[in-house]
Parts: sequence; C-alpha cells; structure tokens
Amino acid sequence: MADQIPLYPVRSAAAAAANRKRAVYYSAAGPGPGADRHSRYQLEDESAHLDEMPLMMSEEGFENEESDYHTLPRARIMQRKRGLEWFVCDGWKFLCTSCCDWLVNICQRKKELKARTVWLGCPEKCEEKHPRNSIKNQKYNVFTFIPGVLYEQFKFFLNLYFLVISCSQFVPALKIGYLYTYWAPLGFVLAVTMTREAIDEFRRFQRDKEVNSQLYSKLTVRGKVQVKSSDIQVGDLIIVEKNQRIPSDMVFLRTSEKAGSCFIRTDQLDGETDWKLKVAVSCTQRLPALGEDSDPPVHESLSIENTLWASTVVASGTVIGVVIYTGKETRSVMNTSNPKNKVGLLDLELNRLTKALFLALVALSVVMVTLQGFVGPWYRNLFRFLLLFSYIIPISLRVNLDMGKAVYGWMMMKDENIPGTVVRTSTIPEELGRLVYLLTDKTGTLTQNEMVFKRLHLGTVSYGADTMDEIQSHVRDSYSQMQSQAGGNNTGSTPPRKAQSSAPKVRKSVSSRIHEAVKAIVLCHNVTPVYESRAGVTGETEFAEADQDFSDENRTYQASSPDEVALVQWTESVGLTLVSRDLTSMQLKTPSGQVLSFCILQLFPFTSESKRMGIIVRDESTAEITFYMKGADVAMSPIVQYNDWLEEECGNMAREGLRTLVVAKKALTEEQYQDFESRYTQAKLSMHDRSLKVAAVVESLEREMELLCLTGVEDQLQADVRPTLEMLRNAGIKIWMLTGDKLETATCIAKSSHLVSRTQDIHIFRQVTNRGEAHLELNAFRRKHDCALVISGDSLEVCLKYYEHEFVELACQCPAVVCCRCSPTQKAHIVTLLQQHTGRRTCAIGDGGNDVSMIQAADCGIGIEGKEGKQASLAADFSIRQFRHIGRLLMVHGRNSYKRSAALGQFVMHRGLIISTMQAVFSSVFYFASVPLYQGFLMVGYATIYTMFPVFSLVLDQDVKPEMAMLYPELYKDLTKGRSLSFKTFLIWVLISIYQGGILMYGALVLFESEFVHVVAISFTALILTELLMVALTVRTWHWLMVVAEFLSLGCYVSSLAFLNEYFGIGRVSFGAFLDVAFITTVAFLWKVSAITVVSCLPLYVLKYLRRKLSPPSYCKLAS
Repeated sequence: MADQIPLYPVRSAAAAAANRKRAVYYSAAGPGPGADRHSRYQLEDESAHLDEMPLMMSEEGFENEESDYHTLPRARIMQRKRGLEWFVCDGWKFLCTSCCDWLVNICQRKKELKARTVWLGCPEKCEEKHPRNSIKNQKYNVFTFIPGVLYEQFKFFLNLYFLVISCSQFVPALKIGYLYTYWAPLGFVLAVTMTREAIDEFRRFQRDKEVNSQLYSKLTVRGKVQVKSSDIQVGDLIIVEKNQRIPSDMVFLRTSEKAGSCFIRTDQLDGETDWKLKVAVSCTQRLPALGEDSDPPVHESLSIENTLWASTVVASGTVIGVVIYTGKETRSVMNTSNPKNKVGLLDLELNRLTKALFLALVALSVVMVTLQGFVGPWYRNLFRFLLLFSYIIPISLRVNLDMGKAVYGWMMMKDENIPGTVVRTSTIPEELGRLVYLLTDKTGTLTQNEMVFKRLHLGTVSYGADTMDEIQSHVRDSYSQMQSQAGGNNTGSTPPRKAQSSAPKVRKSVSSRIHEAVKAIVLCHNVTPVYESRAGVTGETEFAEADQDFSDENRTYQASSPDEVALVQWTESVGLTLVSRDLTSMQLKTPSGQVLSFCILQLFPFTSESKRMGIIVRDESTAEITFYMKGADVAMSPIVQYNDWLEEECGNMAREGLRTLVVAKKALTEEQYQDFESRYTQAKLSMHDRSLKVAAVVESLEREMELLCLTGVEDQLQADVRPTLEMLRNAGIKIWMLTGDKLETATCIAKSSHLVSRTQDIHIFRQVTNRGEAHLELNAFRRKHDCALVISGDSLEVCLKYYEHEFVELACQCPAVVCCRCSPTQKAHIVTLLQQHTGRRTCAIGDGGNDVSMIQAADCGIGIEGKEGKQASLAADFSIRQFRHIGRLLMVHGRNSYKRSAALGQFVMHRGLIISTMQAVFSSVFYFASVPLYQGFLMVGYATIYTMFPVFSLVLDQDVKPEMAMLYPELYKDLTKGRSLSFKTFLIWVLISIYQGGILMYGALVLFESEFVHVVAISFTALILTELLMVALTVRTWHWLMVVAEFLSLGCYVSSLAFLNEYFGIGRVSFGAFLDVAFITTVAFLWKVSAITVVSCLPLYVLKYLRRKLSPPSYCKLAS
C-alpha cells in the first residue's frame, strides 16, 4: 500500500499564515440577485466611529498611524524634561523598564511563524531546525529539583521566617535550645513536601517515558523501519494503526479504508466524545491505482479535514501521514496553558494574621529589651527574645491545615449522596463555603445535552410530538406515488421537473412540502452511520462492507453535534433512513425499502463564524443537482426568500425552550454548478486569504434560497435542576448563566429552570453597537429594580468597552444574569471582571471544552462529566457527575471545610500564643532574662504528641447537621461574610491566650512559692490540661475519635513523665531542678495543678454558656 508513494517535496499549505486583508475579492462573486446588498464580510465605514474617539485627541493623532498615536504623550514629556531633572523624576524608571523589557524579549523571543517546505520521507533535507518530538511534562530536572522545591516552599512568609529562626541557632551567641527543637518541625515539613513532589515528578517522568517510547512504523526508501515516538522528525512518513495514538501533527496522505477517510477520537485533545471524520489528500490516496512511475506535478489545496492532530487516536483503518509539526510546535502542546496556582481566601487571611503576629512578636521583643534598659549587647538580647517568642507563629499551622484539607477532600469523595465526586485541587476546599457568584454553562450543565426532535414548522402548518404519525403517512404516500410514477414512465420524470422551475410558481401540496423538508433534513448534515461488526465475522470485514444489509439493529450514528444525530434519528422514525455515507455518496432507504443514491458534490461544514452548513448533492436517478443549507435563524434570514413567518415562529419555538434550525434549498443547473466549482477550486488553491475567498464564492450561491421548514429540538433539563437553583438562590449566591445559545432559548431555559423566579421581571438588553446606544440602554436598565438581566455577547462587548465599571456595578445588583451568544474567551473575561470589581469569590461550572477557560479563571472551578467529554472535568478543581450535586457540595462540605479550617487555624495560633505569653511572664519575673522556660523535647512534644491529636480532631467538628444545612440554605449567607475567621475573632483568641498564659504562669509562681524548683513541671502539666479542655470547649458536635484523641494525648503525657526529668528544670540544669516521681503523686501537686487549670478555663466555659443563652448563633435557633 505504502511502497508506491513517490517521495517528492510538498509545500504544506496548512502551515502558511494568512494575512487578514479584507473586502478585495468580492467583485468575483459576480452580479446576481441581491448583489447590491452589503456583503456580510464588508468592513464597517471607518468614519462612523470618528465621533467616538476621545475628545482630547489632537489633529496630530490623525496624521500618524494608530501605533504612533499611543506614543505621542510620552514623546511630549520626553521633549519637556531633559537632563538631571528628567532622570530624577521619571528617567530612572523609564530606563529600568526599558532594560527589563529588552532582557525579557531576548530571553522569551518567540519563533516567527512562516510557511515551511516539507520533503516527504527525507527529513535530512529540511533546512530549518525543528524541535524534538518528545513529550515533557516534568517541572524539574536532576539539577533544578531541590532548588525549585525549596524556592516554592520558602517564598511563603511562614516558612521563610522559620528558616531564618532555625539558621540562627548555628550562631553560639544566639543559641537558646537544642537544634532539633527548631530543625525537626521544619525538616519534617520540607521532607513531606519534597517526598510528595519527588513521587509526582517520578510519575510524570514514567508517563512521559512511556509515551515517548511508543514504536511506530516509518516509511523509507528501504522499506518500513520501527522508530520511537521521540525520534520522529518533520518530513517522516508514519504509519498509524487503528487504536494507536497519533504522535505528531500530520497531513493525512492515505488510508486503508475504501472511502478514503477515517474517524479519529479527539477526547484527549478537546474532551469531545464524538468521533471526527478526516479525509485523505485525494492525489496521494489515488496513487496505487494509477501505477505510473512519473506523475505530473500536482497542485492540491489542503484543508483542516486533511490534518491529523497529535494526541488524537485513530478509530478506523490504518493511516499514513507526513509529519508537519513536532514536539512543542504541535497543536496540543501550544493549546496547553499553565493554569494559575489557586490560593484560597482562608489561606490569604491566615497569611495576614501571621504577619500581624510577626509585628506583635517584634513589638514584644522590643518592649522586653526596653524594660531591660538596653543593658550590654542589647541587639543580641533583642534577637534572643525574638527566638524565645518565635512560637507566637507556629510552624505546625501549615502542616495542620494541609492535612485538614486532605481530610476534607477524602470526605467529599467518600460521600454516598454525591457519588463520583473527585477533588483534583486539594488546596482550596474552604472556597466552597465562601462563594458569592456562580457562573454556569447551559447546555450539558443545566440541560442533559440529549436532543429530542419536538417540532417541524412549514410556514402554514406545524407538527408536534403528537402529530408525527401524520408526517410518516405523508412521507409513505409521496414515495409510493413517486415509485408508481417511475414505474409507469421511466423517462418522463425529469423534463416536467425542469419545466416546473421555469414556469410560474404553483402552491405545493402539504404532502410534497413535507416530503421536500424531510428529504432536506436527511441529506443536509455531517452524520455518518456506523455498523458494529457482528461477532464471528471479524475475518470477513471486506465482504461484509461490500454486501452490507443496512440492518437497523447494529446501526449507530456518529456526528460532531448531538443536534444533527437527533434530526437524522427523527427522519428514520418517519420512514426515511440514512443507511450509508462516505466522502462522495449517500444512500437513503424509503419506507418501502427502496434505496436512493445521492452523489455528494460539495460539503460546507458548520463553523462558529458562519453559523450554518451546506451540501450540494446530485440525485443519481434524476441527475438533479440541489444545494441544501441549514443554520441558525440569524444567519439564514438574509439568505432565504422573503417570508412573513420565520422570525415569529423562531421566537415562539425559542420561548418553548427549543433549539431552532432553518432549512432551505436551491436547485442548480449543470452549468451553474460547473461555474461555481471552477471558482471554488480556484479560491481553495489560493495561498493568501484563502478562507475569505472561499467564503465569498460560497456566498455567491447563498442567495434567494427556498425556505423549506423550521425544526425545533429540545434539550431536556437535568434532574433536580430547579430545586438546586432555588437552594443556591436562597443561600445568597447570585447565578449567572453564560451560554453560546440564542437569546430566546437562553431566556426560556432561565425561566423553566427557575434561574429567574416567577415573581421577577426580565430586562432584555437591546442590541447595541456603539457608545451612544450603550449609554441610553444602560440608563434604561438603571431604572429597573430587582429584575434579571439578559444580554447578548455583542452588546456585552460594547458595554465593557465603554462603560465597564458602570455595567458590572449594575449587573451585580441583579438577582440573576443571562449572557447569550458568549464565546469561551468572553466567559473567562466575565469571571475576571467579577473578581476585580467585587473582590468576592467566584465559582464556574461547566461540562465542555469551551468551559475550560472559565473554570480555570474562577476562584473555584467545578466540572461535570457530561456528553461533551471529560475535558472540563479534568481541568476543574472539583469534578461531579450531575449539577444537583453542587447543592450538597457547597451547603454541607463547603460549610464544614471553612468552619473547621477557621477553628483549626485559630486554635493552632492560640497554642503558640499561650506558651509565648508564659515565656514573657517568666522572663519579666526573672529580670527580663532571655532564658527559655521549657527545654528541648518539651517544646517539640507540646506541638506534637501532647496536643496534636485533639487539636487536629477539630476537622471532624460540625456546627450544623448536613440535613439542617440542606434544609435551611440561608445559613450559607453567614459564611460569605467571613465571620468565622476575622481580626475580631483573632483578637478574642489573643485575649484568651494572654489571660490563660498569665494565669498558668503566675498561678504556678504564687502557689508554689515554697517548692519553686518544681515550677516548670507544674506549669507545663497545667498547660497540657488547659489545652485539652480548650479543645473540648471549642467542639460543637462530639465524635468518638475526638474522645479517643483527648484520652490518648493525656495518656501519652502521663506515661512520658517518668522520662522527662532532665527537661523539667529552669534553664538547663538551673537551680538543680529535677523531677521526682514521688512529687507528682502528692495530693498538693494534684490539687494545685487542678486549681490553676480551673481558674484558666472555668471563666471561658461560663462566658460560652451565657453567650449561647443570651445571643445564640442562627444555627442554634434552628437546632432547638
């Protein structure tokens, strides 16, 4: 198959960069009906926008080019300021900025894209150097791993602070304890982080190695050669088998399929689950059949259909392609953007509190040195005090919070009420409890993306779901009548039809109009019927293909849009079935079983710009050529003949929530088609402005088309969408729906899904094109109160261009906003605008590849595994199966994560503050001596085995039962105010720490005046008991693990007392204080420790009880 391909150079037209020069080629369209109409591609008159230019612009600006205009103000400043004054004022900034820009441009200079000549099978002839075809997803290499991981850790203030503190212990004058007291916690944090990163990095390396080592067959002059994926070069001829990954971007030369085309799966590239049809270059596909030694030069244009993208998978046949782009120049790699590293609001708040604690630490140290009287080397004493009080900022804060986040993620994934939930970003679970704006896609997110044909409108008559049997009978009758006519007169069918086109128009019967409409729907699409191979016939595929029986049982339809599949399935249900399709032909089966053959002459696929698709077919039996087209009403209205019903019926269907398509046709003579084909081929061969010229030629056909019918397809709502949206609205979350659908359909879905409540008005923002219209429309909208806003993407663009701040301010006051006809970029832009203008937390939820940019831009991205594939799910922070699961995710898990992390963070800080207060009291009593109160293992044990389990058990606490949180979503409103962790709550914890630290230290000093040598043992024991009791005070709902943690910690402390005698001295061996077991078993020791503990905790219990009685929180009122 492959040996007969000549190895000649071919110029890849796919690589040529197209320059956007417009409005030149339209004279080629030729005169015709509607030629005086403005072209859709014509540029707007530039003078219309002159009045909208800024008024401060001088005449100078009009004489220069647009790029020069922006530099004019800077040039004037440069002329005015010269010499030293200029350098002092602004010059140094200007010079620094220029140098930095120059360095960045040198380092990050992008390779200029230009056309390349590719030599088939001879990569060594390529003059340019191209990147290796290796995939590399690793963050680091052997040399950068340790520096890179350390930088990522120490760029945070908390870790950098502890690094400085730990390093200071190597200086003998500053050493105040054992080295492991400081280095053990820091080393533990770094070891855990580096181990996790190393494991992730090794897994990435293994995945990359596996992909790069895949073997492919390469065609050379000596035959087939096995080559690794990473060794493939530009110009290589590569054979890719069925179900094999395509290793690089290639031009599709040949396939083993008879049709000259193959299917590829793109779910790894764009997330879409539908198969895509790719077409081999016709001249290379025909080569073996020609069998000539020397072929004449071939000039053939390449289109997007002739390309095979890297990371897609061949789904049918074996293909041969020539490699055009490799490695980092492939489409999949260039489309991969590094998503921003999301940091939760709670982490930012804790970071601010950490900085406040650092200021308090410095202030306390300065006060101690001041009270000391700046005696001796006071700066050394200042640093020693900074080290002594360093526990004000606990290093265990980051460890506890990270472990807590992991626990929250595990709880979400194990929740039986939301099965299939996956937490992909474990650093931001608390964000789920702080959301104010929810931005959602419509198709596949609020709706099921399962299309059902609902309505056919012919202008005078409309058919719904209950009258489809009438259409079926009309189709059956018309085909049986045609068959009988054909049987009576085989040759007489063509001339009357030709005569009819020139004769005056006669009103067609309903039956013939239905027949024409159904025939147009079954012909105008990009659907391919696929027949599953039966078991046991695997060896006879060629025979089975040739003798296909078109049985309905094993037929499935493949298309890039579920709308098209729904239309073809509907035509099958009314009797006209698509049974076979390849690149050049299509076969239909009539109700009587007769097979009709049509030759496909041209196909114009659907694009987001044109919003329509067309096909030119020739009926094999009558030789008639017909141009069919279908598309959105906005695109088709100017194309079809004048009618008085299309716009009104489109609106009616959209109000019912149906997706509408307008179907039209145009009969072509052989001469008309030949003329069109020659111009179309010439336009496709153009090297510059090809797409523009091709569109202009096709547009010459799109005139005065006969309107056949209007179809309505329903996309059904997902389960429990209405109660979920109502719950979110009651929770105070403002919902914005961003969709690419038309305005009427979006409005209807917003009403039917209860996104907009029944009592609310809807303000539909009028279409605006300039600043004046936007100004008037915004003023009209300003007068409305408590109404939902519906706006199109074009109008939104105009408003944001001129009145960004005003528009966002008005839109944020609306209970709901619907943006229709939105592009993926616009969706992400809206998310960014909300973040910048409101400062509130945003959440984006979607299910398709077009939602990825919005999901990655939001503070919290949620993906749904839907019909459109897994791309959104894989790119999101959280992945769920259905939209209704978002209610429990936010109301229950979001609430618990935020409340628990807030309590955990503040309690860990309280644990550090209380011991620092005791140190301050101790130092002040002993004449401000910079001597540590507790030594070595006591400090490490205090933050770990003695208090870690009870404090960490706060991640199991909950203030409201899940059922209550779901029943009363209004409780969620309190979370968005951030009251659980604020400077107010932090100040309360600081006061508690100062009170308890003071009581514990002074109590120990006062009560144990006669046994002063034992003050450390007694105060430390009271401290541990106080911490355990404070955990019990903080807990709102007890869990059995909490009780276990409390007793486990107490048991660890009591059992370790026998081994800690050397640590219970003041200083190191100061005053000769050692612990004896006989002393701690005395009654005096026990009652005095108990007394101190009761005095430190009892008032707080009393205050908590009084607060619960006098000013209970809202959830307590519900619980009671």
